[in-house]
Amino acid sequence: MRSALRLPKPAVPAAPIPAGAALKVDGLSPLITPNADFYRIDTALVVPQVDPTRWRLRIHGLVAHEVTLTWDELLALPLVEAPATLSCVSNEVGGDLIGNAMWLGYPIRELLAKARPAADADMVLSTSADGFTAGTPLDALTDDRNALLAIGMNGEPLPVEHGFPVRMVVPGLYGYVSATKWVTDLEVTRFDRATAYWTSRGWSARGPIKLESRIDVPRSGRTVPAGDTVIAGIAWQPHVGVSAVEVQVDGGPWQRAELAPAISADTWVQWRLHWRATAGQHTIRCRATSADGTVQTADTAPPAPDGATGWHTIAVTVGS
Repeated sequence: MRSALRLPKPAVPAAPIPAGAALKVDGLSPLITPNADFYRIDTALVVPQVDPTRWRLRIHGLVAHEVTLTWDELLALPLVEAPATLSCVSNEVGGDLIGNAMWLGYPIRELLAKARPAADADMVLSTSADGFTAGTPLDALTDDRNALLAIGMNGEPLPVEHGFPVRMVVPGLYGYVSATKWVTDLEVTRFDRATAYWTSRGWSARGPIKLESRIDVPRSGRTVPAGDTVIAGIAWQPHVGVSAVEVQVDGGPWQRAELAPAISADTWVQWRLHWRATAGQHTIRCRATSADGTVQTADTAPPAPDGATGWHTIAVTVGS
């Protein structure tokens, strides 16, 4: 079924990618992550095989009107194309459980508007075809962000392992509270009435993605030649955006990196700093500033219960 599927054209295409958004640095994460390289974290020991012709979505709970949606009905809706960076709450500082893709889907807020959530509702409990659940703040699904019921990823139908036929994509929230794959049910409820798979295991309930930055070039532990070289990486805080990245070498002054234009506030942004590398051992770290002026914290914290923090720090050797 998936191989024969042709996606509809978006009624609202994504804005063109700005010129210069992709910096030409070998080893730097690509601006758009290929589907084959996109990280996968879920609880499915066996990837669900969902026939789109039998797929249904039910929206119920604290609503004025229950809504059901079939695959054909979803395809007939005016679809939106939007880029978004997704990341896993279990990602360590400097880790690779993050990816950026172009998604095609229908705004979840429009479906919820038809259902008319009750005034005291504050959470949507989404359920996967395999029984996984995630609790998403209702306001993140009804504000102006591109929270999508997604059917496409980078110009093709969702890969089966990434949720085919339908998944949720919610910019600004870690996947464990928002990115339900193979989604079949949305129950409008309250945080004090329902808990989801990971929140019942001690992870925090709301899961906003924290401001982070990462050094991709040079790789930690590598040896680089002396002379003019480049330090480069990515920074992100989806739904907020990044306004600056700074780099520190060997505890010296923070240096402002060149920040490429972002695709949108919902995506990561590339950055680079030209560095005259001298022979010896060096320690390099980075920090970002968000669009609202917040500076990435130096305080270190593990992923549990609501995301890792700290500055990504690497050690490199520069040859003579």
